[in-house]
Amino acid sequence: MNWEDFRQWGRRAADWAADYHAGLRNEPVRAQVAPGAVLSALPDAPPEGAEAMQAIFDDFEQTIMPGMTHWQHPRFFAYFPANAAPVSVLAEYFVSAIAAQCMLWQTSPAATELETRVCDWMRQAIGLPDGFTGVIQDSASSATLCAVLTMRERALDWQGNKAGLSGQPRLRVYCSAEVHTSVDRAIWIAGLGEENLVRIPTHGPTRAMDADALRAAIAADRAAGHQPAGIIACTGGTSAGASDDIAAVMDVAEAEGLYTHVDAAWAGSAMICPEFRSLWAGVVRADSVVMNPHKWLGAQFDCTTHFLRNPDDLVRTLAIQPEYLKTHGADGIVNYSEWSVPLGRRFRALKLWFLIRAHGLGGLREMIRNHVTWAQDLAARLEATEGFEVVTQPMLSLFTFRHLATADLDAHNQDLLNRINDDGRIYLTQTRIDGALVIRFQAGAFTATAEDVAMAYDVITELAAAGT
Repeated sequence: MNWEDFRQWGRRAADWAADYHAGLRNEPVRAQVAPGAVLSALPDAPPEGAEAMQAIFDDFEQTIMPGMTHWQHPRFFAYFPANAAPVSVLAEYFVSAIAAQCMLWQTSPAATELETRVCDWMRQAIGLPDGFTGVIQDSASSATLCAVLTMRERALDWQGNKAGLSGQPRLRVYCSAEVHTSVDRAIWIAGLGEENLVRIPTHGPTRAMDADALRAAIAADRAAGHQPAGIIACTGGTSAGASDDIAAVMDVAEAEGLYTHVDAAWAGSAMICPEFRSLWAGVVRADSVVMNPHKWLGAQFDCTTHFLRNPDDLVRTLAIQPEYLKTHGADGIVNYSEWSVPLGRRFRALKLWFLIRAHGLGGLREMIRNHVTWAQDLAARLEATEGFEVVTQPMLSLFTFRHLATADLDAHNQDLLNRINDDGRIYLTQTRIDGALVIRFQAGAFTATAEDVAMAYDVITELAAAGT
């Protein structure tokens, strides 16, 4: 393909994308294919010669698309959203066409300086004070890894990268059982070992980390000769929206001199609405905070904003400056590759800039408030319906429920969930609360309407009745 061919196919791609989204409500949300169906339809060996674009496009439509789960479907109520607002898709189109590698200021000054500006816009939008500085990471998993590496280096007086962990005291990091599994992976990759991730019991309706238990665990580790390194708190945990009492966690962290990271990957987007900020009261005292505009706000994946109270600690942990990465003759610049694990960096700031300008914070707030209201209404309807139990009350737009039966409740609800997802009109997932299997609902699709959420009630109750 040359650029003249691209002109034609680019128009076709834009038409296809618009048609795809216009017809999404008519498609089953989850892919309805058997394991291996797509693989078996693909040739075993790559082609030796060039193939016509029309043939490639036909195979894309006939082979690939039937095996895609539609994450942009307005009735995608599973996991968390991975929204892609049209303006964000358009911005990514431009990013792909420009194809810049934005690792240093000099490799694209506009990319670096726009990232600085839109991160500060997001800081203001979610109510963090002036002292925080932001960077765009690929995902919250990477931001959490950056935080754990910084915890490690601070605890070892910045000798971990140089001397390694051999012969050092065991470093301990504290969190609740409600944090995302990306925390486990960060602990593995940082070389701390899973046994040194200390799980603190939770309590109360928000399933918050018990601050007294946290304080006792730190004291016990110090007595055993271990080295506490940091605390990871969460706001809006993935399973059921668990939210730690950040202020109470910070009281302990400050008394113990520990680095703190707050994972608000999903729920952080809701903090553009001032009325929800009580959920993370005390966050202004944290060292590191992460939230994902690529979840609820509509900035196409991947786009994570990571805020730091003292970015020098992160740069000291990650920066490597060989001669070929130095920028001579320019003072006061920022090289964001020194703030993240990968050297290479995509121009992620452009889609966030387009998104905020095209929708405004007011438009994004309205969407989030609608989702929260609709989820609360659905939970109330299910709770008032005979045979249903709301297990965890809505945390923003996320809640869990189950259908009661005389049979094995776990098996019964897993069967109900399977039938719901095979039906195709909506898509839900499961989790476990205190060991019991429950069905998880969250409203967050960019194009969802009140009618879409109301349909979830119809589908759930209809299929529950059919299975009893």
